[in-house]
Amino acid sequence: MIKVSDLQKTYNGVTVLDIPALKIAQGESFGLVGNNGAGKTTFFRLILDLIEPTRGEVMIQNQKVMRNDAWKSTTGSFLDEGFLIDFLNPEEYFKFVGKLHHKSEGDIADFLESMQDFFNGEVLETKKLIRDFSKGNQKKIGIAASLLGDPKILILDEPFTALDPSSQIRLKRFLTDLQTQQNMTMLISSHDLNHITDICSRTVVLEKGQIVKDLQTNSYTLKELENYFAI
Repeated sequence: MIKVSDLQKTYNGVTVLDIPALKIAQGESFGLVGNNGAGKTTFFRLILDLIEPTRGEVMIQNQKVMRNDAWKSTTGSFLDEGFLIDFLNPEEYFKFVGKLHHKSEGDIADFLESMQDFFNGEVLETKKLIRDFSKGNQKKIGIAASLLGDPKILILDEPFTALDPSSQIRLKRFLTDLQTQQNMTMLISSHDLNHITDICSRTVVLEKGQIVKDLQTNSYTLKELENYFAI
């Protein structure tokens, strides 16, 4: 599904990401953890062709991602609030995103109805612009929009940050259901080791732009990660 080959990103002579090889299989739930500055967001931005690699390439479904739109219809993502159009209200934004994916108004309405539990009455019919919502509710809007095109691949950077505990639990349950029921390939980064090991079948640790651990998640993984980061 996703293949990384000799991927490197350098800024001003400093290498911030260096991954010789990595494969993420279809239907895999892939968790990415690491301290601040480890290269997690850089990696996701390279996968999404938001920045160009210094060297190497990323392929999605045998398509090179760089300067290529062929893979984009199968991929949904939300990295930060910069993905939002914050002078719209949520309904306007979802309509805009839905039209990009050739969704009818009925399709969009059905999708938003399916998201009601996740929104918890805090997003729709508020008459607020997106910029006036809390960071947590902006994140809910962005995550929902990333799913509006029925993606086969979902990429989320720190999706639990700024969410209250109830919303974190709802999101975790929602992502687990997507993975098990739709066999969706997921790439999720988080500072919360518990959430990653609960959701993801595979956990990769980045440190200074390099993969230092690649684990199949089991009952011992959380303890192993806690021991690693405690050093």
